[in-house]
Amino acid sequence: MASRLSILAVTSALTASLITPAFAQTSGDEIIVTATKRATTLQETPVAVSVTDSVTIENARILDLNDLQSVVPSLRVNQLQTSTNTNFIIRGFGNGANNAGVEPSVGVFVDGVYRSRSAARIGDLPKLERIEVLRGPQSTLFGKNASAGVISIVSAKPSYEQEGYVELGYGNYNNFTGKAYYTTGIGNDDAAFSLGGGFNFRDGYAEARDGLSDLNDRNRWNIQGQFLFDPSDKTSIRVIADYSTLNEVCCAITNFQNEGAINAIRALGGQTADANDPFAREHFSNKDSVNEVDDWGVSAQIDHDLGFANLTSITAYRNNETFFDSDSDFTTLEILETVSTKNKIGTFTQELRLTSNNDGPLSWMVGGFLFDENVEAVDRLDWGADTRRYIDVLAGSPALFRTIEAANGFTPGSTFFGEQHAFIDSFKLENTSYSLFGTVDFEIGDRLTLTGGLNYTNDDKTVTASQQSTDPWFALDLTTAPGPDLLALGSVQAAVGNPADPLFQAFGAAFAPFGLTLDPMTFGALATGQFPNPMAQGAFTNGFLPNVENGIIASLQGLQFNPPFLAFPNAVEDGKTSDDKLTWTARAAYEVNDNINVYASAATGFKSSSWNLSRGSRPFFGDGAALAGAGLLPNNYVLGATAATSRNFGTRFAGPEEATVYEIGLKAKFDKGAINIALFDQTIEGFQSNIFIGSGFSLVNAGEQSTKGLEVDASFKPIPMIELTFAGTFLDPIYDSFTNGPAPAGSGLNFVDLSGEKPAGIPETSLNIGANFFYPVGDSAKGYLRGDWQYESEVQSNEAIFATTGAQQPFRTVSTFNAATGVKFDNGFAVQVWGRNIFNDEYVSTVFPGVLQTGVINGYINAPRTYGINIRKDF
Repeated sequence: MASRLSILAVTSALTASLITPAFAQTSGDEIIVTATKRATTLQETPVAVSVTDSVTIENARILDLNDLQSVVPSLRVNQLQTSTNTNFIIRGFGNGANNAGVEPSVGVFVDGVYRSRSAARIGDLPKLERIEVLRGPQSTLFGKNASAGVISIVSAKPSYEQEGYVELGYGNYNNFTGKAYYTTGIGNDDAAFSLGGGFNFRDGYAEARDGLSDLNDRNRWNIQGQFLFDPSDKTSIRVIADYSTLNEVCCAITNFQNEGAINAIRALGGQTADANDPFAREHFSNKDSVNEVDDWGVSAQIDHDLGFANLTSITAYRNNETFFDSDSDFTTLEILETVSTKNKIGTFTQELRLTSNNDGPLSWMVGGFLFDENVEAVDRLDWGADTRRYIDVLAGSPALFRTIEAANGFTPGSTFFGEQHAFIDSFKLENTSYSLFGTVDFEIGDRLTLTGGLNYTNDDKTVTASQQSTDPWFALDLTTAPGPDLLALGSVQAAVGNPADPLFQAFGAAFAPFGLTLDPMTFGALATGQFPNPMAQGAFTNGFLPNVENGIIASLQGLQFNPPFLAFPNAVEDGKTSDDKLTWTARAAYEVNDNINVYASAATGFKSSSWNLSRGSRPFFGDGAALAGAGLLPNNYVLGATAATSRNFGTRFAGPEEATVYEIGLKAKFDKGAINIALFDQTIEGFQSNIFIGSGFSLVNAGEQSTKGLEVDASFKPIPMIELTFAGTFLDPIYDSFTNGPAPAGSGLNFVDLSGEKPAGIPETSLNIGANFFYPVGDSAKGYLRGDWQYESEVQSNEAIFATTGAQQPFRTVSTFNAATGVKFDNGFAVQVWGRNIFNDEYVSTVFPGVLQTGVINGYINAPRTYGINIRKDF
């Protein structure tokens, strides 16, 4: 309650300070947005939307959406294990990274085309007009997976006048950048085209060990072409084709805790990041990562004036192929030689809408959206040369695994966790979805407008999955009592009387802790479990076997972290989901006067089921009895009375998300500034939580997550040369119900109750404060100087890890300053000097449990200080 009262106090103070008598007249500057799929001014749009124009994007050196969050506080962007594996969060809601089967809750659209998977790069677009960030559920108009918000990127159309630019830049870390753009009219002034492209090369800023490449480098280039054809004054056709590629070494991690398994790594001579100095930017590995992305697409937009309405058709196809391979144990040991993902995604979309074109009090829009996508995903895991040695140390003795190998007919010493073994998981997903939507605006008098909207979405997914696994350890039955079932004692008869036999030696090593020497006669008696030597009999049956059963067996089960994969579809699991939902919007907007608009709205949002396309995909506990009855339940799956008492069950998919938001807002513009305020209460039921837990991804539905908050966006020009900006987001996020929260591997829990906890990584206060100074340079040039400060209050980094392990929490606080200055001459020549994170602010982006390393906590940290100079020539 106290936090909400403070929010209201801040609102009152800001409103009082910004709405002053100096704001007397309407500003002549109008910002055009398409947030409602109509071209309206920002002032007239009764939606919580932030707009970043092309001037700000260029002057602030915003190259991707990760940079955009420095000027849009309600947006948070997390880059994870690859350059393009990006998670967008708006108002504390968002997911979709790290798993090809999980679509984002924040929809990303580029020139009206839906991008189904995360991609943070906007530097691929040679000429931008603006970026709109729509906050809150937007499913009524955008349909497909916009339960948390929308990022809409709008590029410039080709011009009928010849123009263009060439730009080159150089920065620290040997950063070379270049962009070029050209557009002109062709034919009889009814067609135009544009062509642009660029490159971005940079050395890595995370130092690797000798002989390996530094990480977090840049190696990317892109090209885009557009064709605009206006055959008549009623018809316009715009075709866009683009291609981009990158090949980088990504991404460096650091350690925030080195306990538990770190002792085994050090005992074997391995090195890893120093948890006492997590921002040293040193990366330990034994090979370079591979991080390749090829992305291309083509779209065609047709606009036609029918007189009574405007018809718009947007047809697009996109193809995205990625390959990522890394040394994911992040040590100098060869524990995980290969952890790779290879994804291929092909997406076809078609939008068709009809927008009324009349001056009456009633206006409307109807339309439909078709989505068809195919996903192929392959995960691979290969053991390394040090895997077995590492596992033997974790088990406490090499003799234990040698004994079990020998007793089951395998070669002792190298079978389990041998570097010849691999796991290859293959998934295919087919997704077909369609939406039908419509909105109606009704003007009551000159001031009041009522809006209603409906959207019906139907989404069908079909998934197939299989695994090739060669390591027999993970198929070994450790769920029954040990003894003959575990050690297969009957198989030792061939080794009776042969002290040179590996099996004889393995059991001899197992007897050594009891001070006993296993002679051939006693060894032969193992086949029947009878010992002529009573001391040996007692030591083995009362010492070794109970120890295995009561102590060692529990730790051995923990080392079976990758249980046998159950392929599907099968007799119980059909590999299909079919979701449908009717979402709605209701809004009242009132124009107080020519300067001030207020609105109140309620809306719902929807996101369809997401599938767990990773080796963490496991059958639902609810399907366990049917699978067991059909004889399909793999070894090591223990069907207990409840999910909490069962073992190795998980999720194939997470069900739909359903969002609801209630919002009131104010938009005011004046001669010397503007202010927008939104106060909201937003809830998502069934939030799809996708979190890495150390041995795979846990994909589950949280019961309910809610956020109450306030957003303020203001600008003030005391004089024409100076512009001051302020944007603030104040949130009160909480998991209202999350009883099945993910527990990290090694915690001994199947899940943890996070109900009542605050979601990790979502700050209660986010601020962006900026200042721009524009000044003349002689008679033939104009200069500018700008700076912006990004602040985020302290938040925890991963609620599940620290709720279950008691580890020290690496909190995140952001206080980053960016600046740029430049001069542009009348002849089109321009120079810019820029810097980002000038004071080298250091913070953790996200943390996760160490891969197969209980007690180790890894994390990603932000980029260091970067700076450079750009030279540009417009023509």
